Amino acid sequence: MPEMMNESRSDSKISATIVQLSQGEVPQSEEVLDDISVGIQFITDFWRERYFREFIKLGGSKIKFITGQRGSGKTHTLHLATGIAKKEGYVTVSFSAKDIWLNDFREVYLEILSQCNIVELLQQCSHSIVSSMGFSWQDIPSGMTFLDLLGQNGLADALTRREIRLQLKQMFLDNPLLDNNFALACSLICGGILGHPFLEEQNKDLLLAWLNGDKKIRVSILRPLGMAPSKITKYNARNMLRSLAEIVRLSGYSGLFITIDNLEVLLDSSGMNPMHYTKMKREDTYESIRQLIDDIDNFRNIMFVFGFNRDLMDNENAGFKSYQALWMRIQNEVVANRINKFNDIVDLDQIASQEYTPSLLVEMSRRLAKVVNHINLQASVLDEEKASQLIKQAKIGSVSLLRLVSQATLGFPINPVQEASDDL
Repeated sequence: MPEMMNESRSDSKISATIVQLSQGEVPQSEEVLDDISVGIQFITDFWRERYFREFIKLGGSKIKFITGQRGSGKTHTLHLATGIAKKEGYVTVSFSAKDIWLNDFREVYLEILSQCNIVELLQQCSHSIVSSMGFSWQDIPSGMTFLDLLGQNGLADALTRREIRLQLKQMFLDNPLLDNNFALACSLICGGILGHPFLEEQNKDLLLAWLNGDKKIRVSILRPLGMAPSKITKYNARNMLRSLAEIVRLSGYSGLFITIDNLEVLLDSSGMNPMHYTKMKREDTYESIRQLIDDIDNFRNIMFVFGFNRDLMDNENAGFKSYQALWMRIQNEVVANRINKFNDIVDLDQIASQEYTPSLLVEMSRRLAKVVNHINLQASVLDEEKASQLIKQAKIGSVSLLRLVSQATLGFPINPVQEASDDL
């Protein structure tokens, strides 16, 4: 019976994947996404080796931009890179500019924090302190703190308590990468998890509310906890994010990987768009990104990837080029015929023209067919002649090459009038 249930869940996942592919959407299953991804590994494998396993993991920081025409594979690439980052031991955060205002970096920081689960990270930090004191956190019974365990063994003396405080001080308060208030809040919460220093539940809730930017908090009530009376604002949010990235590292992860998709929403002037950006908000967003770029060398173990349609680069009146302070920092200094994998701007159109050969599209089709053929669906692998036709069709049509391949393989009719999805 369990095997039948697992098989049913697997078939249901694949069926959902087929629907998503037919509609031009990116599969939610990381396993399926990895199985059907061909060609884009040209970039993602490079990121895995040079960034995830080396530069970022060893303390570096980086900002990348992914662009291309509609349907060129931006969201697909972001999802694939996120899956790879998870496997390499990173905390990953993904969200869309259609959901979070980008003109106020405070909102960006709070969204990142909400997806990171700060309590779980500090729990991991407490495990590290327990280990450094010669114990195993796995020996602590459920419902007990580290101090409770020490007390049971007659070890909760003044010297041991002092050592716990010293470990907390070294990890948080003496760490130059942590904001003072952020460090103190994390130290108190982590100490509460360990059982020393004791932290009342209402004070823990207060500290978590402050970390999460709760505007209802009166800053004066922070003083008894030793914290400066300040709130998280767009002016100190980058410093808070740097602190969060350091907590991620201290908790044992390789780093923090963040993707922000659909930046082209900045150009959407429709009154029906709930995330409508005025000229001032748009320029505030560009300035916020500019400041992040200038400050990125002060971060450690963090990587940002922004995804957007090519319109954001080509539109000289409202795109990146309209804000020279930002454009000067992100444009590739050397433009060559061959792709430079180190470029900060990854052009998926250029990758497609250089890497997507008919034989590669046949392999892409074969992988997709292999995923779906074990359920009641007839998938047909493309031949090279059909693949060549699709390449030509993609160049002159409005449907992306990736979507053409998936629809032709799955046998779905292609509507030439339908605009290609941004997701693929």
